[in-house]
Amino acid sequence: MEAIPAVDLKGGRCVRLRQGRMEDETVFGDDPTFMARRWRDLGARRLHVVDLDGAVGGQPANAPAIAAICRALDIPVQLGGGVRDLAGLERALELGVDRVILGTLAAREPQTALLMAQKHPGRVVIGIDAREGKVAVQGWTETSGQDYLELASLFDRPEVAALVFTDIARDGMHSGPNLESTRRLCQHVSRPVIAAGGVHDLDDVRRLLELAPVGLAGFITGRAIYEGTLDLAQALALVTQV
Repeated sequence: MEAIPAVDLKGGRCVRLRQGRMEDETVFGDDPTFMARRWRDLGARRLHVVDLDGAVGGQPANAPAIAAICRALDIPVQLGGGVRDLAGLERALELGVDRVILGTLAAREPQTALLMAQKHPGRVVIGIDAREGKVAVQGWTETSGQDYLELASLFDRPEVAALVFTDIARDGMHSGPNLESTRRLCQHVSRPVIAAGGVHDLDDVRRLLELAPVGLAGFITGRAIYEGTLDLAQALALVTQV
């Protein structure tokens, strides 16, 4: 079980959004590498980095900041946002990223995403972002009619490293994770599931830990650790007991 801190990049700065809205941002620092080191020094074993500009624009937009973070850390970094083809995946890996998250591409071109996972087994994570159970794409600016469990089924394959599930309505809102939808996903697939969105405090972490027996492998936390409602060191101590 992993507690994975997030560093979200917009215009080279470390920010957090509410429900993925680009216009509703809070800036937490101009030095993402400093922030990444901070979470590593507290004991994080993996870092989650999101290229927000890339997610909306459809191509990576914060490569220098991403490369700097990878050079500065001795823990694996997973990256999401803006990777739409094999060349983009391989460019991200060249930056030093350990795993790349495919979201929009996975929803729109699942066979292409699967081929990329087969070419780089264990290096591709599928991002499943849902609004009221329906998959959202293009940096969450568009919602499809596809059910999130239906999409997950397509990627329940051994070459896929994990599935990251985000409930968009909870993201950045301190409202608690969507435990029921997360449980349903864990029970629906055999791949490890990482939850994102809504984690507020240690009580939320304890509730997520109850999903470990059904396949929850970790959770991503952002706004809570930046605003201090969740102490990352305490969360890490709690999850290592599982």
